[in-house]
Amino acid sequence: MRTAFKSRAFPAITNETAIAFIGLYCMAVVMGYGRFLFTATLPDIMVQLSLSTTIAGWLASINYIGYFVGALIAMFVPQRSTWRAMMLWTIVSVVTTMLLVVPDMSLNLWYVIRLLAGVASGVAMILSSSFIIQSLSPARRSVLSAVHYAGIGVGISASAILTWWLLVLGYHFDVIWLVAGLSSLPLLWLLYAIKPKKSDLTDSNHPIPRLSIYQTYLSFKKSLYDSVAGHHKAIALLLASYVLAGFGYITSATFLPVMAAQRLTTQTYAGLVIWLVVGIFATLSNPLWGALAKRIGEIKTLIGLTVLQALGMCLPIWFDGAIGLYGNAAILGLTFVGMVSMTLTLIKNINPTYSNLLIGLATLAYALGQFLGPLVTVALAGEDGNFNAGLLVAAIGLIVGLILLLLFRRQSTITA
Repeated sequence: MRTAFKSRAFPAITNETAIAFIGLYCMAVVMGYGRFLFTATLPDIMVQLSLSTTIAGWLASINYIGYFVGALIAMFVPQRSTWRAMMLWTIVSVVTTMLLVVPDMSLNLWYVIRLLAGVASGVAMILSSSFIIQSLSPARRSVLSAVHYAGIGVGISASAILTWWLLVLGYHFDVIWLVAGLSSLPLLWLLYAIKPKKSDLTDSNHPIPRLSIYQTYLSFKKSLYDSVAGHHKAIALLLASYVLAGFGYITSATFLPVMAAQRLTTQTYAGLVIWLVVGIFATLSNPLWGALAKRIGEIKTLIGLTVLQALGMCLPIWFDGAIGLYGNAAILGLTFVGMVSMTLTLIKNINPTYSNLLIGLATLAYALGQFLGPLVTVALAGEDGNFNAGLLVAAIGLIVGLILLLLFRRQSTITA
C-alpha cells in the first residue's frame, strides 16, 4: 500500500523532452534565481537597506566566490553520486533564496547566504547539466540540450517579471525572494521523479572505493596531469580567455538595472524592462549560435560573439540614454550564454576522456573573472557611481580575450 502511494506521489518521468524541460526549470532556479535575481532586485535592495555601491559590489562578488567553490566541489563528485549531489545543492539553492525574507539581517549574514547561494548554483548548474545531458539519447542530445541551457535566459526573464510585478503591487525585495523560492519548490518533486534506478546508483559488483583525502588528491592530480598532457598551451590560452569573458560580461550582468535607474529617471521600472530584454535574448540565442557553430565551427562563432559583446559594452559609453542601455542589454543576452556554450564545447573536445574535469576547470576560470569584475567596477565607479570606466575596462578585457582566442585557434591548428 505504501509503495503504491509512493509511486503515485512520485511517478517516474522517462520522456526525454520532459527531462529536458525539467533541466530548463532547474537552470532557471539555480541560475536565474540563485544568481541573477540579485541583479533584478539590486536597485530596490540598495534603496531599502541604504547600501553603497561598494557593498553591493561585494555582495555580488561573494556570490561568485561561492560559484567558484561550487565548481570545485562539482569536480570531485563521483558519477554515481551526481543525482544525489544535484538534489542536495538544489535544495540549498531554494532555501537560500527564501532566507532573504528574514527581516533585519546583519550584513555578515547576507554575505553568508549569498556565498552559500553561489556554491549551490555552481554545483547544481554543473551537475544538472551533466545529469540531464547524459539522460538524453545521442540522436536528440544537441536539440534538447539547447532546451536545458535556455533555462538561464528563462530564469533571467522570470526574475525581471517577478520583480516588476511585485514592486508594482507595493512589495519589496524580501517578498520577491520569498515568492521566487516558493515557485521553485515544485522543481524538487520533478527532480525526484527523474531519479535514476537503484541499479544505476549502486552496483554490488563494482563498489565505490573509499579513498582517503590524500589518495583523492593524488588521483585528482594524476587526472589533471593526464587531461592537459600535450595540450598545455591550447588549454592555458582558452582558460585565460574565459577568465576575461567572465570579467567582461559581469559588469552589465550585475549593474545594468542600477545604471538604468541612474540614467532613465523618467521611465518607471526601466531597469527591470532592460533586464527582461537580457533574459529574452538569452533564451532565444542558444539555438541560434548552436546552428551557426554547426556551419562555421565553435571557435569562429566564439570569436564573433566576443567581438559583439565587446561592442555591446561600449554602447552605454557612446550613448548615455536608452539606446546605449537597451543595446547593451540585447547584446549581453545574445552573447553570454553562447560564449559559455562554445567555450565548454571547445575545451571538452580537446581531451574528451577528461571532459568533466576540463569543464570544471573552465567554470573555475569563468567564476574567477566574475569575482574580479564587480570589485574592479565599483572601485572605478567612485562615490558618484559612474559605471563607464568599468564598462570600458570590461570591453578592453574582452578584446584581450579575443587576442587569446586567435592564438588558441592558431595553436589548435598547429597541434592538429
